[in-house]
Amino acid sequence: MTTLHEPAATAASADLSVWPASATEPRPGDLAVGGVPLAEVADRFGTPVYVLDEAEVRDRCRTYRNAFPDADVLYAAKAFLCRAVAHWVHEEGLGLDVCSAGELELAVTAGFPPERIVLHGNAKSPHDLRTALRLGVGRIVIDSPSEIARLAAAVGPDGRQKVMVRVVPGISAGGHDKIRTGTDDQKFGMSIADGYAQHAIARILDQPQLRLTGLHCHLGSQITGVKPYLVAVRRTVGLMSRLYEQHGLVLPELDLGGGHGIAYRPGEPALDITALARRVRAELTEACAANGLPVPRLLVEPGRAVVGPAGIALYRVLAVKRTGDHVFVAVDGGMSDNPRPALYGVRYAPRLIGRHSAAAPARVTVVGRHCEAGDVLAADAGLPADTRPGDLLAVPVAGAYHLSMASGYNLVGRPPVVAVREGLARLLVRRESLEDIRGRDVGL
Repeated sequence: MTTLHEPAATAASADLSVWPASATEPRPGDLAVGGVPLAEVADRFGTPVYVLDEAEVRDRCRTYRNAFPDADVLYAAKAFLCRAVAHWVHEEGLGLDVCSAGELELAVTAGFPPERIVLHGNAKSPHDLRTALRLGVGRIVIDSPSEIARLAAAVGPDGRQKVMVRVVPGISAGGHDKIRTGTDDQKFGMSIADGYAQHAIARILDQPQLRLTGLHCHLGSQITGVKPYLVAVRRTVGLMSRLYEQHGLVLPELDLGGGHGIAYRPGEPALDITALARRVRAELTEACAANGLPVPRLLVEPGRAVVGPAGIALYRVLAVKRTGDHVFVAVDGGMSDNPRPALYGVRYAPRLIGRHSAAAPARVTVVGRHCEAGDVLAADAGLPADTRPGDLLAVPVAGAYHLSMASGYNLVGRPPVVAVREGLARLLVRRESLEDIRGRDVGL
């Protein structure tokens, strides 16, 4: 392998800044999280395996509750949801944001109060809406005019359902074009600029079954600066002012969504949650005062920022080979359990664990086992030059949008999820087996 000579590469290999706060290096080459050596997790549960630090998830929930004491903090289930995570965030005082009947049913069957759940989505199915109404979901976010009459009919003449309207403020923010949702050229919400949102709101007000409680606005994902949220506040409050002038309507809620960016590698920026809360609160107060409106109750929807840094993916190296100037380290997982590098070009900082290596760091490409050239887990990564088959690699910041976006490609089966806390490891989600895959295949 070609070795690296930059001091930064060596420093990064020992940098634990993007790992859970509980991460320790009990001896050179070993790494423990939640008091559990990661190599022991791999030996006990096999690889690939996802590890979730329960204390880190809970601490991040508390950080949000402390930063937004007068707001509703809703965990965005799409980042990653299982029954244990639903239980943790509920115990820590957060609500829940879901976008399907599946997420909703899982949360409610795990004991999550349905009245503290918000359902959104750009194309809700009739089943989604029926399930939300049957379970008594707190709010449904209307994303398009076609949902208005359909939802009102599903509620029935004697029913009532709280709704919000997802609006598009015309703001470009986010870490990649494919995860920017605040502009007028994407599929979510209704535009403020062309009056589409106002027209839909007028139609909602004509439906007595629907009680409009506020506006919903989600700008995108992996946003690391505060400014886009402040612009969103000004534009949504401007719409609230026009609604008051036109209809005498005072909306009591404003949902600014989530998209709060985190660092995936040492040295990368992350959104300052405390600064966000302080400046959004000040901007909202000022904008409402300028428009003669009462300050609405704020809602925020963090997902990635709660579970992302709490997760670690563990892989076993299957092969190492050189092709021209490139060195490929192939592992036993890949795009079926983490499609994000293929979708967005995301970069990670994998680490060799389970043994100490004195070899100099080398520039390698960590690839998966799948039959796609784009199955790359970590491009331009620094690993010891003596990395070999059988070694164990740990990828930090793997708690969000990995397993929630996992696929059945090549029928390898999705990995298990293991929680660690105070020296104990327990299985949360078991490995998908060949029996599971065969069980779904009922034709011949």
